[in-house]
Amino acid sequence: MGAVPLILCVTGPMAAGKNAAASILEQRGYACIDADLAGHKAVENAREKIFGRFAEEAKKRGLSLMNEDGSVNRRALGEVVFSSPQLLQAHEAIVYPETERIIRKFIEENQKDSSIPGVVINAAVLYKTPEILRQVQFVLYVDAPLIMRYFRARKRDGLPTKKILERFASQKNLFAKYQNSNADIQRVWNTGSRRSLEKKILKVLAASAKGKK
Repeated sequence: MGAVPLILCVTGPMAAGKNAAASILEQRGYACIDADLAGHKAVENAREKIFGRFAEEAKKRGLSLMNEDGSVNRRALGEVVFSSPQLLQAHEAIVYPETERIIRKFIEENQKDSSIPGVVINAAVLYKTPEILRQVQFVLYVDAPLIMRYFRARKRDGLPTKKILERFASQKNLFAKYQNSNADIQRVWNTGSRRSLEKKILKVLAASAKGKK
């Protein structure tokens, strides 16, 4: 019987390269789940609660939370919930438990497969679901210099400078939030090519595995 797959969290600030890192690991046989996509699914699963809680707030702003096909208009929902800390907290209280359930199910299903080297959770804010973070054994924190991340974000998302800087500010002290976990945490700087990033990732994973023997 093979070893039980390792549970990893791939995280890092905006435009540092965590999606590239997760893709590299997926190509190497790791089972990967994108927490953002799990969150989108959670929103749809909890749409009745969301409509019930935020429909009036949306109406005040001239917005409709429901698309023509009955799904959640996530853009309108975002305008509502990010308008105040209280509304954002109410939204997270609905969505995060369902997101956690989806991720936990993915982990449980793939941990049974000893043929894969590990289960990867691609997530910027996994610290907001502490029950999942407690299961993580290794945190791969992908980072890059701020100026490099700024130009990557401009090229990738086409966002105005103000929006990018707001996103950067919201992720201040992100690394410290993962240092509080019991997982082995390693920072990898993504300043070159994809191949260079891959080499760095494989090096830190090999070193971590060696250190546990």
